[in-house]
Amino acid sequence: MTAQVVATGFARFGRRPEPLVALAAEAVGAALESIGRRPIDLVVVGNMLGGAVNHEENLVSRIANQTGLETAAGFRVEAASASGAAAFHAATLAVESGRYERALVVAAEKMTDRPTAEVAAALAASLHPTERAVGATMPALAALVSQLYGDRYGVDPSAADRVSVAARRAAVANPFAQFRTAVTEEEVGASRPIAPPLRLLHCSAISDGAVAVVLERGKGPASVVGLGQGFDAMAVIDRADLTSFVATRTAAERAFLAAGRSPREVQVAELHDAFAPFLWIDLEDLGFAEPGSAWRWFAGERARPASAPVVNPSGGLIGRGHPVGASGLAAVAEVARQLRGEAGPIGVDPRPTLGVAQSIGGLASHNFVTILGEVDR
Repeated sequence: MTAQVVATGFARFGRRPEPLVALAAEAVGAALESIGRRPIDLVVVGNMLGGAVNHEENLVSRIANQTGLETAAGFRVEAASASGAAAFHAATLAVESGRYERALVVAAEKMTDRPTAEVAAALAASLHPTERAVGATMPALAALVSQLYGDRYGVDPSAADRVSVAARRAAVANPFAQFRTAVTEEEVGASRPIAPPLRLLHCSAISDGAVAVVLERGKGPASVVGLGQGFDAMAVIDRADLTSFVATRTAAERAFLAAGRSPREVQVAELHDAFAPFLWIDLEDLGFAEPGSAWRWFAGERARPASAPVVNPSGGLIGRGHPVGASGLAAVAEVARQLRGEAGPIGVDPRPTLGVAQSIGGLASHNFVTILGEVDR
């Protein structure tokens, strides 16, 4: 039995005054309005920090109560910064089981009203306890990954600057993005150091926002054709290699196998670029580029292959913003909007028929790959 995305809704990402549940309700309202508020029999909520930062639990009941969905079944899913993707996978499996006709997936996060140090500590809770014990943070470990990748492959530092420039340029046209102004390479290179080689504009920003997706039985342009997830050791010291994410490679292999498709067929991809160099690793792990080569796409040394998909037309996490629990579902929703011809000013031309969304949980310890497209192609 096939599940398809039939509607999406966004609560714009950025610094928002509304509380967490109100953001979720805004996205839900937009999604339900576009399908004439047809009945929903399952609600799946993705969220990472509701309890730790917002001190709000029982989110499914709160959201159902505020959106008039009390007659549906429901549950919450958490997988760190991949919580939104995990919620989508759970809802898809529920619909494909035949138990539910139509499911609403909503993922939301509220981060900007708390001090940065508090948010950083909450995000670090997804790391291994030994790393937290010595004060490791997500940017610090991401910097370690970036240093190792750069040393191994002789990366031109300007390539990371160009990733951020491309992300912000794409986000200008995205009405739901946090950052609607472009930046130059000089501005990126002059931004405040965070953890060398990463600077402020190489990193996705703390953000608020929500996304909702309606899934129902049947086939359409945004059918779910492949799902995959994978794990890796939580502690980076236990990993054989840090210049590639095993969890993404595993998830991609499983998703493409289920879909019966290859990376060469993908026309649009929304990838988890929480830090600029992660985009290179994502492209390589998903099979769009050879190991150690993706950075050259952004350094003027090698043209993007003709078979490569359009990447992050939404602006990705760097341009769209990164309300952590919502970002994984946002990637899925952005791909669905492309395939359904609903992406508006950021629509890819010609309209794609196969797309991939990828999401990273923690420091790539639990990653998800989702493939949407036309089932019978």
